[in-house]
Amino acid sequence: MTSRLIKLLPWLALAAIIFATVSPIRLRPQDFASVDIDRAGAFAVMSLLFMLAYPRQWLLCGVLVILGAGGIELLQYLSPTRHAHLDDAVVKAAGAAIGCLMGWTLNRMIARFRAPVAA
Repeated sequence: MTSRLIKLLPWLALAAIIFATVSPIRLRPQDFASVDIDRAGAFAVMSLLFMLAYPRQWLLCGVLVILGAGGIELLQYLSPTRHAHLDDAVVKAAGAAIGCLMGWTLNRMIARFRAPVAA
């Protein structure tokens, strides 16, 4: 059950990001952080979750979430009230890269913790 939940969380995060990106601006979640911090943070969390859910496919996950940042930004062309911008895609890709690095590091630490200790 835990394994299923760990694999479900990144997909739910991706769905939430796509909803927030494509939905009309008035439906976009609001908080106290700047928009760039929101974007980078959302992609960092999603990337971290993907890296933890699929540790053996870390390179594929990393490439897909970083390239996906641009693809998700382009989805805004589907909404008449939203506009895609290159600088937004760069911020999202940077957040994704940070999340990937954090996930890769955590996976390495977990692997070392689980490795048998030589006597």
